[in-house]
Amino acid sequence: MVKPTPDHFAGLEHLATAIILLDDNSRVVYTNPGAEIIFAFSATQITGLPISEVFPDCEILMTAVKNAIEQQSPFREHEFTISTHRHHSFAVTCTVTPIDSPVACLILEFQQMDAQLRIAREERMLIQQQANAELLRNLAHEIRNPLGGLRGAAQLLEHELPSPNLREYTQVIIKEADRLQSLMDRLLIPHRMPKYQPTNIHEVLERVRSLLLAESPKAVLIQRDYDLSLPELIGDREKLIQAVLNIARNAVQAMQSHNTPSSQITLRTRAERQVTLARKRYRVAIKLEIIDNGPGIPADIRDRIFYPLVSGSEGGSGLGLTLAQTFITQHHGMIECESEPGVTCFTILLPIETTAIKQPNATKQ
Repeated sequence: MVKPTPDHFAGLEHLATAIILLDDNSRVVYTNPGAEIIFAFSATQITGLPISEVFPDCEILMTAVKNAIEQQSPFREHEFTISTHRHHSFAVTCTVTPIDSPVACLILEFQQMDAQLRIAREERMLIQQQANAELLRNLAHEIRNPLGGLRGAAQLLEHELPSPNLREYTQVIIKEADRLQSLMDRLLIPHRMPKYQPTNIHEVLERVRSLLLAESPKAVLIQRDYDLSLPELIGDREKLIQAVLNIARNAVQAMQSHNTPSSQITLRTRAERQVTLARKRYRVAIKLEIIDNGPGIPADIRDRIFYPLVSGSEGGSGLGLTLAQTFITQHHGMIECESEPGVTCFTILLPIETTAIKQPNATKQ
């Protein structure tokens, strides 16, 4: 095969998509700047390497390359995850096309899908949250009315009982009715209109931290990793506190129930630039991470943790994360989670309506 020169690749360096050319031995002969940017490697690092070493353990890509060579026809693989030799993972769509060139026999064109998949996931979560909210609101209203009648009847019955010993039974009815009433109130709280005002995210986190330490002063170490240059956002302070507290409290309870040694929660804030949330583009958003070193979320509920009444702890109501998601959605933000044994990270993105932000000035405590 002819030794490649810059003239052989004229025009490819101007493409926004990632382009990698392979020779007849499936070794890299060219990488355009788009591929260097997307995959975070340089052309000199991978030129001459087999494509199986550039993207190890990617059976989907290797099969597409093999089929394209054997059948001399293009193959396209949609929305699969690929990892580089530096262990960076990306969601991509790839087209493998045989070409008639003296320097290469295959052209691989990658389109990064992470942003599109995240937007699609965000839209699905928003639809799910809206459906959940409607269901819970209707359920709460249907239960509240007969529940009030049940409690009132129990109180009237208590006054008519001939023996004070029988009041134990009416008290059970009244107390259980009160417990259900409290649950109904929690279901309806998210639908009260937020009170938006300038809010400092670190004041929110400090309030959450003090509440957690008051509840479990010796059970967990709470680390702070703040970017103090972040500006204020327009939000409902109390609802943001409740959202973060629900997540952090779940983490504390999980670590306590599994006797996690050296239990630790990290509260981290950073600026996230050029973010799309609820189909709107923001120049900057606050990225808040709540990280714990607990047992992780059980695999069987990991994809359903934001559904109402789904709980990984015995006796849990399954409403904490549902309410957190509702409160964040009311701020036009997004919440997502990644979890495995030893590390669970909830990431919250909250948009900032501003045209400028100071340079990062991170502080750790």
